[in-house]
Amino acid sequence: MEEVLRVKDPEGMEDFQMLLDRALDLPHRDWSQYSPLTLAWIGDTVCDLAVRTALLKRSNMQTDKLHRKASAIVNARSQAARMEEIRPLLTDREESVYRRGRNASPAHTAKNAQRSEYLEATGYECLIGWLYLERQYDRLLELIGEIP
Repeated sequence: MEEVLRVKDPEGMEDFQMLLDRALDLPHRDWSQYSPLTLAWIGDTVCDLAVRTALLKRSNMQTDKLHRKASAIVNARSQAARMEEIRPLLTDREESVYRRGRNASPAHTAKNAQRSEYLEATGYECLIGWLYLERQYDRLLELIGEIP
């Protein structure tokens, strides 16, 4: 997975975002100006894609089983627990992005998590989304950690 997610590999291949930018003529943005909930929205998708990719590559099984396994990993409670583990490792800038997400006021909360866990997970997703959009893929994967 690491080889595919590099911005440019040694042979000069582009990453997925670069291909999208060029194909769709997308402009460069200052992601720090975006709403933390918007960053969390894309961060949730990035987490989900990483987990789904790992599960799929490890085992060929029915989609409902894959979905249940992914849902057990990508949820507010798990993400809040992961955030607690990685928080001491964050740079000042990452901590700032995380806090913006945690302190946002989402319109809803998770079904199976306390509000505090949901806010921690929102901060985590905000950070992951920001790292993705900033193309800091190695750091993103480091903070996502081992996918069971």
